[in-house]
Amino acid sequence: MKINSVEIKVSAVRTSQYPDDYKPEFLIVGKSNVGKSSFINTLMNRKNYAKTSSRPGKTQTLNFYYVNEKFYLVDVPGYGYALTSKVVQEKFGKMVEDYLTNRKNLKHVFMLVDFRHKPSKNDILMYNYLKYYNLPVTIVATKIDKISKTQWEKYKQIIIKELNIVHGDDLILFSSLSKDGKKEVHDIIENYLEV
Repeated sequence: MKINSVEIKVSAVRTSQYPDDYKPEFLIVGKSNVGKSSFINTLMNRKNYAKTSSRPGKTQTLNFYYVNEKFYLVDVPGYGYALTSKVVQEKFGKMVEDYLTNRKNLKHVFMLVDFRHKPSKNDILMYNYLKYYNLPVTIVATKIDKISKTQWEKYKQIIIKELNIVHGDDLILFSSLSKDGKKEVHDIIENYLEV
């Protein structure tokens, strides 16, 4: 996939602010600090388009990145960050739930998990939540470059087992440094765009 253009179209806090052009949307979810900004930048061939933060939990809006004037990558606030107040967490939760349950042009969800660690309780909750709504999900295991290749299969099996990944959902090993997994994610997006 050749990336010709990217613009941040909307940073939304409510449904009325979402784009209304019915272009396909691909949602990116994951806990704070899992590498969502790096994932987005890698997919879009941009260095610092999505801001990576040293302070997790900084994204507090739904950010719609308009790519190639064809589709949107939608970045939502990271979940499970301890320093975010309960009230703010609940507001995020409601915003994300509204999006997940009502957005007709949502085509696919990319759920990011940190390859180095066993999926957290929040990761498991999020995956089960997405499956409850029958959403097609690809698990993207980030930061694989931090683990020796000889250990990849072992860590992969831990994720599959802990999340209890259902048949039909993919698991992609991803690195924003080596660009492993980038082509696979692009291919999934392109498959939807060709329909």
